[in-house]
Parts: sequence; structure tokens; C-alpha cells
Amino acid sequence: MPDRDFLDWPFFEPRHRDWAAEVEAWAAAHAEALADEHDADGSTIRLVRAMGEARLLRVPCPDDGQLDVRSLCLARDILARHAGLADFAFAMQGLGTGPVTLFGTPAQRDRVLPAARAGTALAAFALSEPEAGSDVAALATVAERDGNGHYRLTGRKTWISNGGIAATYIVFARTGEAPGAKGLSAFLVPADTPGLTIEARIDVTAPHPLATIALDAARIPADALIGKPGDGFKVAMGTLDVFRATVGAAALGFARRALDMTVERASARKLFGATLFDQQMSQAAIADSATEVEASALLVYRAAWLKDSGAARVTREASMAKLHATEAAQRAADRCVQIHGGLGVTRGHKAEELYREVRALRVYEGASEIQRVVIARAERDRRMT
Repeated sequence: MPDRDFLDWPFFEPRHRDWAAEVEAWAAAHAEALADEHDADGSTIRLVRAMGEARLLRVPCPDDGQLDVRSLCLARDILARHAGLADFAFAMQGLGTGPVTLFGTPAQRDRVLPAARAGTALAAFALSEPEAGSDVAALATVAERDGNGHYRLTGRKTWISNGGIAATYIVFARTGEAPGAKGLSAFLVPADTPGLTIEARIDVTAPHPLATIALDAARIPADALIGKPGDGFKVAMGTLDVFRATVGAAALGFARRALDMTVERASARKLFGATLFDQQMSQAAIADSATEVEASALLVYRAAWLKDSGAARVTREASMAKLHATEAAQRAADRCVQIHGGLGVTRGHKAEELYREVRALRVYEGASEIQRVVIARAERDRRMT
């Protein structure tokens, strides 16, 4: 039975408990049935459409411009426990429209959010490049004014989730107002823009729609600019500040499923005249996973609560949540595989799938090493001011 005790924590309001019940009911009926990692594109499209029809996408694509981070985290926690692709589909609709929700004009919101909310158009966040992932200030894609009220974008973006199936891309490019991060801007780019092509699809350990995108003088109107020229870094970091804690929530969902399976397998498996659970090392594995799940949940929902309570930035807290939850989830998934023995490394078994699904979370939206740098600098600054 899924753990629901944490919903009684003071981080949550009654509406959050109602939302969690709504997502749980939908996920139990549809998430695994619609998710097929052998058809990642088709699964993602089907899942987004089904979530739109169920009105679940009103949370990551709100019509009032307000993102409730606790609700986002609850959904990712629940969806990841059921199916990784379901979590991915939900999260990318939020991340891919987040800059418009948080920083866009009313006209930009009207252009993008209704279809994203309905699940009829997928969205993508195009920040990373072949030589600029964690180091956003090193972005090389350029956006140049062409003298006729338009920009022309030239460069390459890679590791782009929903690449190849998205209807719109939020593209970050250098406009040159200042050196480094201060000279970046964000643009809303339709997928059918001439000059935007899908250069390559990327096959990863746990299949998800990913692509490298090429921009060859792709021409877009000036009103595609999100915010002001030079606001790109603020837009990117402001969006990631919201969604980074939700990555920890997805990891938490994976860890919960791994713990459930570990307990179930240990309790049922007979070994040397007793159950596997009767072995003290099995109990230690379960105890460690259970403790780390609780710690992850506290960190994730603290960060979400702080953001929803009006904190301007929760970079430190969100980084702590993501770092701990993703690393702990990998350990929980590894223990789950170990308890399952040969089944745990059998292709197609849920334990093996969990092990692969969790791994990417320790890399994207800021690798664990980057989170440690962020946390350490924040701790130094807190003590030096």
C-alpha cells in the first residue's frame, strides 16, 4: 500500500491531499498501461494527451501564472512510483512552459499554455549545448537582430527532452548585452520555424524522447523574446529554481517503489528455511532505504513549501533536496536489485527498470557534483554575510 502518512505533515493543506488522491487514482488506472519504453515518443504523446483530458496538466501549465511547487512535487512523487515515462511526460510540460508561465507576456501565455494544458501540444526547454551544460554562461547559440523586427537564431542544442515531438521550444541564446551569463536571452520558438531541424535523436539507458536540435538562422519575431534582452539567465535559473525540487520528488517516487518491492520480495522469498527478510542484512537494507526515503521527503517538501510560502529563491534548499533524493534513490534501487537477485538484473523486470530510470536524475538539471558546489557556496555566503 502506498505511503500516505507524509500527507499529514504541516507542509500540506487539504487541497494538496485532494490533489494527491486525484493523481494517485489516475496513475493507478493509466500510468503503467500507457507507458512503453519501447515506444518512448508514442508513450509520451499518449500520456500527455491523457493527462490533459484528465485535467492534471492544470498544475504544471496553470492559467493564472502561479506554479504550486508542492502540487508539482506530489504529482512527480506519485507518477514516478508508477511509471517513469508518466513522470517525464508531466514534468516536461511544466519545464517546457515554465519560462512562459513565470516570465512571459499575457499574449505568450495565451499562445502556448492552453494547448499545453489540454495535452494537445508538447513543450521543450532548450538550454544545454554540446559544450555548455552545467556552465550556462558558456552558451554559444546566438540570436542576432536582422533589422526587420526579427531575430535569427544560430547554434545547436542537445539533450533536449521532448526534442522531435515538441510543438514549441524555449531556446536560450546569446544576445550580447554583456559578457557571460548577463548576455543571454530566452525565446519562444515554434517547432515548424524554418531553420530549426532535428539533427539527431538520442538513445539513453532509460528511453525518453531526447534530441539534438540545429538552428540555422531560424527567424523569429521580436515578440518571441521572453522577458527583456539579457534576461535569459534569470529566466533559466528562475525556472530551474522551481523545478529542481521536483526532480528530487521524482527520485523520491522511484525510491518509494524500490522500497515497496524490496520489502515485498524479502518477505516472500524463502532462503535456508526462512524468509529473506529474516536475514539481518536484508533488514539493514530495508532500514537504510526507509530512512533515506523519509529524509528525502522532508528535504523535498521543505523546499517546495518554502517556495510556495513566498521565498524569492530556494536554490540552496532545492539543491539539497535534489542531491540527497537522487543519490538516495540510486542506493534504494541498487538494494532492490540486490534483494531480487537474478530477477533484479533481468531486462523488463521492474527492479531493473528502476535502476536505469533513477540514474539520469543524478545528471540532469544540475549533476550531483554541481549541486554540491551550489550548496557549499550558499553555506559560505550564509556565514560570511
